[in-house]
Amino acid sequence: MHKMIVSLALAVVLFPLAVITRSQTASVYPMQEGFVDANGVLIYYATVGKGNPLLILHGGPGASHDYFLPYLMPLARTHRLVFIDERGSGRSEKLEDPKGYTVDAMVEDAEAVRSALGLGTIDLLGHSCGGLLAEAYAVKYQQHVSHLILCSTFHSTKKMNAVFEAMKAKMSSDLRGRIERMEGAGLYGHGLDYEKSRYTDEYMKAAWGEGYFPYLYQKNPDPNYAPTSNGIMSWDLYREMWGSHGEFVIDGNLVSFEYADKLPMIHVPTLITVGDNDECAPSLAREMNSLIAGSKLVILPRSGHMTFVDQPGLYMKAVNDFLATTGR
Repeated sequence: MHKMIVSLALAVVLFPLAVITRSQTASVYPMQEGFVDANGVLIYYATVGKGNPLLILHGGPGASHDYFLPYLMPLARTHRLVFIDERGSGRSEKLEDPKGYTVDAMVEDAEAVRSALGLGTIDLLGHSCGGLLAEAYAVKYQQHVSHLILCSTFHSTKKMNAVFEAMKAKMSSDLRGRIERMEGAGLYGHGLDYEKSRYTDEYMKAAWGEGYFPYLYQKNPDPNYAPTSNGIMSWDLYREMWGSHGEFVIDGNLVSFEYADKLPMIHVPTLITVGDNDECAPSLAREMNSLIAGSKLVILPRSGHMTFVDQPGLYMKAVNDFLATTGR
């Protein structure tokens, strides 16, 4: 009986010690957040992870970094992830004059964040419209970039608009008719006062829920995706950069983004990823691949625009393998 009591006592003592020992071996990734006063605009940032800094630029334009979460978090095991919300987006300061929302200004904001946080040489990832910023940053500040990752993006607004025309032509006549009817009537100024500065719910559902959806997801559609939730964004920024005439034509200030003659200036290791049924068509990615010497192209199967949602394993392997290569 005495021996049994001793054994039980030892078990009680040793079990907590074992738990403590195991917990001490677990990795902890604290998150830091704040604002950088970049060119007179407060830019929100959040950092997490260990390793070389990886600056991540979101799309939209006018979205925020939130849609990357939690999908890109595995990269925190090998990189210090630096997410930002671009000017006018998410938690960052909004401008009174939308004309300040430009690719050039956002590139300077990214550079200010890099400098203020003391990041030194960075790896740079841009997704969708964030890829445009990444291209422009890499051209101007190439000396600060070790690896460049361009995800589901484009290099020519003219060619992107041609992709949209083809996308629209493939729609059912019913869907195309509904979309064109709403576009013809003007997309703003409808409904109650609080609705007048954004698309109507009907247009969001038709354009984003029916027209875009097959090009957003393929293998693994997000069950929480809701077209009208996409409408929670910076609309003044969106109209300034994308334009006011619908989802299937870019006629805002992004119309001037033509980088075919500038991409050959990029000489840092570059990875280009795209879904095989991406909104930003693989043909655009192939052309970018041909323009950036030595770049690597990965086309993810059964994937739309949200490649890291459709194919998380393949996407992470492509990015991790690429970042493990020697940079500049």
